[in-house]
Amino acid sequence: MKELKCPHCGNVFVVDENDYSVLLNQVKNAEFERELTRRIHEVEQNQLLQQQIQAQTLQSQVQALQAQVQQAEQAKQLAVAQVRQKATEEYMKKDRELAEAKAKWDAERKAAQEQIQYYKDLKTRMSTKMVGETLEIHCATLFNQYLRPMMPYAYFEKDNEVVEGTKGDFVFRDKSEDGVEYISIMFEMKNENDETATKHKNEDFFAKLDADRKKKGCEYAVLVSMLEPDSELYNGGIVDVSYRYDKMYVIRPQFFIPLITLLCQTSRKTIEARRELALVKAQQVDVTNFEEKLVAFKDGFARNVRLANDRFQDAIDEIDKTIAHLTKVRENLVKSGDNLNAADKKLQEVTIKRLTYGNPTMKAKFDEAQKKD
Repeated sequence: MKELKCPHCGNVFVVDENDYSVLLNQVKNAEFERELTRRIHEVEQNQLLQQQIQAQTLQSQVQALQAQVQQAEQAKQLAVAQVRQKATEEYMKKDRELAEAKAKWDAERKAAQEQIQYYKDLKTRMSTKMVGETLEIHCATLFNQYLRPMMPYAYFEKDNEVVEGTKGDFVFRDKSEDGVEYISIMFEMKNENDETATKHKNEDFFAKLDADRKKKGCEYAVLVSMLEPDSELYNGGIVDVSYRYDKMYVIRPQFFIPLITLLCQTSRKTIEARRELALVKAQQVDVTNFEEKLVAFKDGFARNVRLANDRFQDAIDEIDKTIAHLTKVRENLVKSGDNLNAADKKLQEVTIKRLTYGNPTMKAKFDEAQKKD
């Protein structure tokens, strides 16, 4: 039996074991239900809190992702704008370069046409001699106007030195800052009046021009010509006739400046090689000078040896005479030494006693002097 006391009224009840078990189970079930309800509520609250936290975290992540997407979109738009701007600038630059090139080409073509017309008109107004001289003056003026400011070390003058009866018209030379000549050109200017009875051809002057080039030690030969005015070959631009004569060109006057510029640009690339070649030549000159000095020294030395051999016997004879003379002098000195030794010995043997021996008067004088001392 079990006694149960009511917590409210204080009455005591007696129940058997079965009733007690039933009551106890009821109490346990009620407590379990309450605890279960409480736990479920806590779990639900925790889940709700976790959901709120996750929602806030997701919202933050979404906001961060949205910010990144926005930044990426802005960067993309900026990159696209930069690419568009660069492409626009490149297009405008190319357009300007094209316009400048076209304007330059038009200007060169116009200048060439004007020069051609100028020379055609000029030839009809002048004699043959005046036409030729005017072409030379024109080329000199072009050089001084366009190239002289850019080539402070260049030489472009009339060829006034006659070698073997001939000379060219102009000689051009240029050198680097350290004085190394890297290009040289022999120029010949040829023109003739339309009324000239005998018409010349450009090739009529190739041989003389090549000979003048070699005589003056020039690398290139250029014929500036208005001959054969209807030739498509010579009117087409710079004509290379190196297949006939080495490093020779034929040009119209309008190509005078472009050809010099082209040859200079090409030749400047060889300055270092030319500098090394000049150094090698200088070294060869030094070796040659050294060899010449060595040969001169050997010749002089051999001559001195011959002279020495010629005087050797005389020197030997003089030495023998000198030895004989010195021997005689030595003998006399030895005898003099013996005499001096004998005199010294006699001097050492001299005493007062010996000096006063047999002389009472002198002995008395010496004795008196000793007593006074």
